Amino acid sequence: MNQIPKARRIAVVTGGMGGLGVAICRQLANAGRHVIALDLAARVERLAGLQHELADLEGIVGFEPADVSDFEQCQQVIARIEQQHGGIDVLVNAAGITRDTSLRKMSPQQWHELMRVNLDGVFNMCRHVVDGMSSRGFGRIVNISSVNGQTGQFGQTNYSAAKAGVHGFSMALARETARRGVTVNTVSPGYCDTPMVAAVSAEVREQIIADIPVGRLGTPGDIARAVGFLAADDAGYLTGINLPVNGGYFMSF
Repeated sequence: MNQIPKARRIAVVTGGMGGLGVAICRQLANAGRHVIALDLAARVERLAGLQHELADLEGIVGFEPADVSDFEQCQQVIARIEQQHGGIDVLVNAAGITRDTSLRKMSPQQWHELMRVNLDGVFNMCRHVVDGMSSRGFGRIVNISSVNGQTGQFGQTNYSAAKAGVHGFSMALARETARRGVTVNTVSPGYCDTPMVAAVSAEVREQIIADIPVGRLGTPGDIARAVGFLAADDAGYLTGINLPVNGGYFMSF
């Protein structure tokens, strides 16, 4: 990975080689952050694709391999980043998986695999950055939840539970860190034009779009702009919030 200058704030994005992750990396880089994308070492074949997609940001966006479900790996990669580049100022937890099936068919493995990535991964990463952020008096943590954490979804008891838990975690941590200049917020995407949605049948996809008031799927850029807003230096009065980005699919107070 190219050595990143220390003059600007350092941002880490988990799931950084996924569809949302790449867009978030670009958004933060364009906002003046130096970005490290974290993803599984097994996805290193995606690195060439990532570098191609972000060719105009060479030297500004780097990559580090890590499994967010592994507490020790998270500790090690954060220590490595801090040693090479300085303290982490922005953390975006975008890593996530699905293991969809109805509860009566769900195996303990499907439950635990998802929880280890989607919920434990948020704990593992936050646990290792929050002390440094607090001691420096600045930090922006943005955790990616989902509209299905608000509404529930058939066949996603594990996913919906984890994503609801992400916002509960964020609110509690926001209270712990608010006086230290560290904000913790959640972004809850609705249905977006990603490979997961593209994989459903055309009929189901058309029904999803019909239920979205703005009449289209979201884009990774829609989500990335919301993340960039919450991660900005001057967003210090926003903490503990859940920002829904769903085209009006779900509205609440």
